[in-house]
Amino acid sequence: MQNIVETAVAAGSFKTLVTAVQVAGLVDTLSGAGPFTVFAPTDEAFAKIPKETLDAVLADKAKLTAILTYHVVAGKVMASDVMGLTSAKTVQGGEVKIDTAYGVMINNAKVVKADIECSNGVIHVIDSVLMPK
Repeated sequence: MQNIVETAVAAGSFKTLVTAVQVAGLVDTLSGAGPFTVFAPTDEAFAKIPKETLDAVLADKAKLTAILTYHVVAGKVMASDVMGLTSAKTVQGGEVKIDTAYGVMINNAKVVKADIECSNGVIHVIDSVLMPK
């Protein structure tokens, strides 16, 4: 079984996310023991962000790291575990809101594919990039 980074690379739909993780220097962390739960925005999710904004964030390692770690929760949280939750604390330190009324929403992002198991955690695919407050 592949780790979170290997799984994201192999999927081919997370090129922007993988690049951002590399730029932020988080490859080793997200390849580590974990376990981690990653809310992974697709390339289409990143495409919703204006190019100038995305380029600026990619150039600001501290801001990029904060945004990326806002997509990570310590521990392995499967979809069935989410049903009883209303929020989760992220590795960044902030909290994401969880709404399960109509599918699963993480803040304003919809989970489009859940429970992609990895050797060091789980990936849930989301359709928007989460921004910490």
